[in-house]
Amino acid sequence: MPTVLVLLADGFEEIEALAPVDLLRRAGIEVTVASLNENRHATGRSGITAHADAALSAVQAQDFDLVFLPGGAGVKNLRADARVLEIARRQHTAGRWLAAICAAPTVLHDAGLLAGRRYTAHFSVANELPAILAAERIVTDGKITTSRGAGTAVEFGLHLVALLSTADKATEISKAICL
Repeated sequence: MPTVLVLLADGFEEIEALAPVDLLRRAGIEVTVASLNENRHATGRSGITAHADAALSAVQAQDFDLVFLPGGAGVKNLRADARVLEIARRQHTAGRWLAAICAAPTVLHDAGLLAGRRYTAHFSVANELPAILAAERIVTDGKITTSRGAGTAVEFGLHLVALLSTADKATEISKAICL
């Protein structure tokens, strides 16, 4: 069974984090939601507090098939945490999947992983990511997949299901949720 690590920092965009988590779990994929905070809580941009499965400190040494970075204002906290950059670099070096949505591709940029790649992100970070493919909803280049923002979260979650499972499983879930 594929494994996914989702990193939550205070200020995360709830839709971008939780919609893909829900869809991945519907597909039977093992998802570990980890908070940067030791108390396993992270409060999103809309004031919703999520109780994570683990603190990042408890799982940071584990290997996952995919590491997923949600966007939102919490990206500044992801960017400021050296553990997150180290995990992204380790994931890339091992040839495993990285996924980022909204402003979170800036974390991949900070880790030096976007040079020469195709990617998209939220328009608010276009000044930091000059090669952004702003018209694209989802872009996959090698083992890095990116998406634009909250409005693409369900589509992105289904895309991740297809990457880690099958296109048929993603279609099955899409039909089940009436998409």
